[in-house]
Amino acid sequence: MKTLINIFLGIFTVLILQSCIVSGRPNIDFFKQSRSNYKGATFGSFNVPVFLAKPFIKKALREDGESEEVIALIKKVSKIKVMTVNNGSKAMLNDYSKYLNDNNFEDWATIKHDGENVNVRVKQNGETIKNMMITVNSDKELVFVDVRGSFTAEDISKVINAATDK
Repeated sequence: MKTLINIFLGIFTVLILQSCIVSGRPNIDFFKQSRSNYKGATFGSFNVPVFLAKPFIKKALREDGESEEVIALIKKVSKIKVMTVNNGSKAMLNDYSKYLNDNNFEDWATIKHDGENVNVRVKQNGETIKNMMITVNSDKELVFVDVRGSFTAEDISKVINAATDK
């Protein structure tokens, strides 16, 4: 019986930690479905196990003196996917932008800082925002973050204002 419990716990642990695995393949829907060949681009992606990461993120934000608005938003996150692209191109960003427009994502903010552009797009269902796509581009290096949860427009506006103030 003890062996059966240990096997079950082992399988359960592997399934939970599976999302921590870094992959060389895209994990953002557009890039998984894309038939375009982005020559020379290398992908790195991982899913963040939110239930494990939330306590660490909140603690780090408090230690860094972040606003309570940012910490409150973290509580509402249910899933995060992060993907990096080296040797990305303007064509890749344009295709991605068109994909987001075609899938009813609204452009909420574009922040330019030290040669980097941060773009925030959201997909709403009534008053509730279920999906937020954040794109950071700096020359040939790109970072895509897919954040899912249940947010309000006010939540995101507070975070954007807090980031803009800094």
